[in-house]
Amino acid sequence: MRSSRRCSRNGCPRQAVATLTYVYNESTAVVGPLAAFAEPHTYDLCEPHARNLTAPRGWDVVRHEGEFEPPPPTTDDLVALAEAVREAARPAPRPPQDSSRQDHPQTPQTGRRGHLRVIPPTH
Repeated sequence: MRSSRRCSRNGCPRQAVATLTYVYNESTAVVGPLAAFAEPHTYDLCEPHARNLTAPRGWDVVRHEGEFEPPPPTTDDLVALAEAVREAARPAPRPPQDSSRQDHPQTPQTGRRGHLRVIPPTH
Protein backbone atom coordinates (compact mmCIF):
# COMPACT_ATOMS: atom_id res chain seq x y z
CA MET A 1 0.00 0.00 0.00
CA ARG A 2 1.16 3.48 -0.70
CA SER A 3 0.74 6.49 1.53
CA SER A 4 -2.82 7.72 1.73
CA ARG A 5 -1.70 11.31 2.22
CA ARG A 6 -3.02 13.63 -0.45
CA CYS A 7 -2.01 17.09 -1.56
CA SER A 8 -3.16 19.78 0.90
CA ARG A 9 -4.22 22.17 -1.88
CA ASN A 10 -8.00 22.48 -2.12
CA GLY A 11 -9.50 20.25 -4.79
CA CYS A 12 -6.24 18.49 -5.65
CA PRO A 13 -6.70 14.70 -5.69
CA ARG A 14 -3.03 13.83 -6.31
CA GLN A 15 -0.79 11.93 -3.91
CA ALA A 16 1.55 14.01 -1.75
CA VAL A 17 5.29 13.70 -2.45
CA ALA A 18 6.64 16.81 -0.68
CA THR A 19 6.21 18.67 2.60
CA LEU A 20 5.99 22.46 2.88
CA THR A 21 6.93 24.16 6.11
CA TYR A 22 7.55 27.79 7.04
CA VAL A 23 10.30 29.41 9.08
CA TYR A 24 8.46 32.60 10.00
CA ASN A 25 11.29 34.40 11.81
CA GLU A 26 13.47 34.05 8.69
CA SER A 27 10.64 34.64 6.16
CA THR A 28 11.42 31.36 4.45
CA ALA A 29 9.26 28.61 2.94
CA VAL A 30 10.92 25.20 2.76
CA VAL A 31 9.76 22.50 0.31
CA GLY A 32 11.40 19.14 0.91
CA PRO A 33 10.72 15.42 0.54
CA LEU A 34 7.55 14.10 2.14
CA ALA A 35 7.92 13.93 5.91
CA ALA A 36 7.52 10.52 7.54
CA PHE A 37 4.52 11.72 9.55
CA ALA A 38 1.93 14.43 8.97
CA GLU A 39 2.70 17.26 11.38
CA PRO A 40 0.61 20.26 12.35
CA HIS A 41 1.73 23.50 10.66
CA THR A 42 3.11 21.63 7.63
CA TYR A 43 1.44 21.00 4.29
CA ASP A 44 1.72 17.95 2.04
CA LEU A 45 2.02 18.80 -1.66
CA CYS A 46 1.89 16.87 -4.92
CA GLU A 47 4.79 17.30 -7.35
CA PRO A 48 3.24 20.03 -9.55
CA HIS A 49 2.27 22.14 -6.52
CA ALA A 50 5.69 21.57 -4.88
CA ARG A 51 7.54 22.64 -8.05
CA ASN A 52 5.37 25.72 -8.74
CA LEU A 53 5.04 27.06 -5.20
CA THR A 54 5.61 30.78 -4.80
CA ALA A 55 6.05 32.68 -1.55
CA PRO A 56 4.89 36.17 -0.57
CA ARG A 57 7.03 39.14 -1.61
CA GLY A 58 10.12 39.40 0.61
CA TRP A 59 10.13 35.68 1.43
CA ASP A 60 12.67 33.10 0.23
CA VAL A 61 11.79 29.63 -1.02
CA VAL A 62 14.20 26.80 -0.29
CA ARG A 63 13.33 23.89 -2.55
CA HIS A 64 14.59 20.29 -2.62
CA GLU A 65 16.75 19.84 -5.73
CA GLY A 66 16.21 16.10 -6.23
CA GLU A 67 13.26 14.18 -7.55
CA PHE A 68 10.08 14.05 -5.52
CA GLU A 69 9.02 10.43 -5.24
CA PRO A 70 6.12 8.80 -3.40
CA PRO A 71 7.24 7.04 -0.24
CA PRO A 72 7.68 3.27 -0.36
CA PRO A 73 5.13 1.10 1.44
CA THR A 74 5.79 0.87 5.15
CA THR A 75 5.91 -2.41 7.02
CA ASP A 76 2.93 -1.19 9.07
CA ASP A 77 0.84 -0.96 5.89
CA LEU A 78 1.88 -4.43 4.76
CA VAL A 79 1.24 -6.01 8.16
CA ALA A 80 -2.20 -4.39 8.38
CA LEU A 81 -3.06 -5.69 4.91
CA ALA A 82 -1.90 -9.22 5.76
CA GLU A 83 -3.94 -9.21 8.99
CA ALA A 84 -7.06 -8.07 7.11
CA VAL A 85 -6.64 -10.86 4.55
CA ARG A 86 -6.14 -13.46 7.30
CA GLU A 87 -9.22 -12.24 9.17
CA ALA A 88 -11.38 -12.37 6.02
CA ALA A 89 -10.22 -15.93 5.24
CA ARG A 90 -10.79 -17.25 8.77
CA PRO A 91 -13.88 -19.51 8.86
CA ALA A 92 -16.70 -18.51 11.17
CA PRO A 93 -16.87 -20.58 14.38
CA ARG A 94 -19.61 -23.18 14.39
CA PRO A 95 -22.08 -23.13 17.28
CA PRO A 96 -21.88 -26.20 19.54
CA GLN A 97 -24.45 -28.92 18.82
CA ASP A 98 -26.51 -29.84 21.85
CA SER A 99 -28.13 -33.29 22.19
CA SER A 100 -31.69 -31.94 22.42
CA ARG A 101 -31.61 -30.72 18.85
CA GLN A 102 -30.68 -34.13 17.38
CA ASP A 103 -34.33 -35.24 17.49
CA HIS A 104 -35.45 -32.36 15.29
CA PRO A 105 -34.55 -31.95 11.64
CA GLN A 106 -31.88 -29.36 10.95
CA THR A 107 -33.24 -25.96 10.02
CA PRO A 108 -31.38 -24.23 7.22
CA GLN A 109 -29.03 -21.52 8.41
CA THR A 110 -27.18 -18.74 6.70
CA GLY A 111 -23.47 -19.45 6.70
CA ARG A 112 -20.47 -17.24 6.12
CA ARG A 113 -17.21 -18.08 4.43
CA GLY A 114 -14.70 -15.29 4.00
CA HIS A 115 -16.52 -12.42 2.33
CA LEU A 116 -19.30 -14.63 0.84
CA ARG A 117 -22.60 -15.65 2.41
CA VAL A 118 -24.32 -18.98 1.81
CA ILE A 119 -28.10 -18.54 1.71
CA PRO A 120 -30.17 -21.73 1.94
CA PRO A 121 -32.83 -22.34 -0.70
CA THR A 122 -36.43 -21.55 0.20
CA HIS A 123 -38.94 -24.45 -0.08
